[in-house]
Amino acid sequence: MDKRLEQKINEKITNTLDNISEINQIAKSIDEKKTSSDFKYGIIIGRLYNSFYYQCRRILKRDPTTQEFSEFLEILSRRKNKILQKL
Repeated sequence: MDKRLEQKINEKITNTLDNISEINQIAKSIDEKKTSSDFKYGIIIGRLYNSFYYQCRRILKRDPTTQEFSEFLEILSRRKNKILQKL
């Protein structure tokens, strides 16, 4: 994966974890009953996927390749426990 892209993804993960209250607000505004960790984790993953796709288009001027998507999933896998701990 392009190092600039990887850096942006890691920055977005850190930013999202630093602002976890936004995720809680989103979950609560949708449905107060759906504030489980799984639901919030889904919101985070959606946010990160959107950022990954956008950054590929912005930095690389193209859609992500299958290899880049696999590497994105590896980044998420490595940081999964840290993300879940914040919820």
